[in-house]
Amino acid sequence: MSILRLASSRRWLGWLGLTTLFALVCVGLAQWQWQRRLEAVAEIRVVAANWDAAPVPLEEVLPDSEPLDPSLEWQPVMLEGEYLLDEQLLVRARPLKGRPGFEVLTPLLLDDGRVFVVDRGWLPVGSQQDSPDVVPDPPTGRVEILVRLKPGEPTIAGRGAPEGQIATIHLPDIAERLKPGEVVTGAYGLLDSESPAPSTRPVAAARPAPDEGPHLSYTFQWYLFGLLGFIGYGWALRTEHRRMLDTAAGGPVSAPSRRRASDAEEEDSLLERR
Repeated sequence: MSILRLASSRRWLGWLGLTTLFALVCVGLAQWQWQRRLEAVAEIRVVAANWDAAPVPLEEVLPDSEPLDPSLEWQPVMLEGEYLLDEQLLVRARPLKGRPGFEVLTPLLLDDGRVFVVDRGWLPVGSQQDSPDVVPDPPTGRVEILVRLKPGEPTIAGRGAPEGQIATIHLPDIAERLKPGEVVTGAYGLLDSESPAPSTRPVAAARPAPDEGPHLSYTFQWYLFGLLGFIGYGWALRTEHRRMLDTAAGGPVSAPSRRRASDAEEEDSLLERR
């Protein structure tokens, strides 16, 4: 029987189908990893383009209530107004370098009457309670601050928080909590600096590291796995075809394991005779 005829049998066509299905799954996973790499590279480029850019007025990047353009994330913006300390919130479950903690959100009442949410930085979990030991107060009165814009976060189903805390920076939900003014829901700001500067403040957000992750190597690995599936299929088919040819040629059927067992039995018999 030729190898092509063997490959056309029902059993080997079934194995070929399974191998093809495995390869398609590997290709899909490879493309998913490639897409994640492209997203990581795009984020790195946005940080590089905007982090050190010149500050612009808020109205220039958020002219209306539309969400922030992704290409403007991290754009510095200068704001003036007065902090609403009584409306301050803590965002739960915000680790930093392996330590659990909180983000401190303090709304800023702008001169035009709108309210802009400012993330003043990170604080660790307290030593005796599930909240920071001390939350440094922001400057009182009129302040001028520099923030970097970030889009709001989605809600997380089933996750709640105690009074004065929130689970995620979902700006529409925060707007319902705040009393005075119209809240800007297109973006919030990561605090860079403020004037007058307080004596202490939460830990400022650091510039994201330009790390695209292992997605490129994972992409090549999944393609390789798909190729290895076909190589394994071909090796198994060729091995069975050779075995069939040997059987058809009437070649001796070796049974080394049986001979070894017989030799061992003979040695035991000789020892018993002695």
